[in-house]
Amino acid sequence: MDNLFVKKEFISHSGKKLDFKIECDALTYKDIETLAYIISKRFIFSEVFGIPNGGIRIANALKKYRSEGYPYLIVDDVLTTGKSMEEYRKKYKDNIIGVVLFSRGKCPSWITPIFKMIE
Repeated sequence: MDNLFVKKEFISHSGKKLDFKIECDALTYKDIETLAYIISKRFIFSEVFGIPNGGIRIANALKKYRSEGYPYLIVDDVLTTGKSMEEYRKKYKDNIIGVVLFSRGKCPSWITPIFKMIE
């Protein structure tokens, strides 16, 4: 199994050169289920959408926690610049909350990280 944190240079989805990677594919099914449970205790939502590819497993695990009449939830595994989340948010405009597992950068006010890197 791969490590969650990998010391190597790579180019992020947003095109930023970084010196280590947060490899969320290393998270097991049980890890994702537990993280979904943690998110469900803090946020109430009616629909959940995962940013491809990293947010899909999280969104699928969160579907059982949906409640009618609440905002939509957009999830992703790692936020670096927030560009993917902002682009996806445009599809739904209002009544959106965002959650990421790990934040490598500053999050917009509508996005909450579960784990945040020291700035």
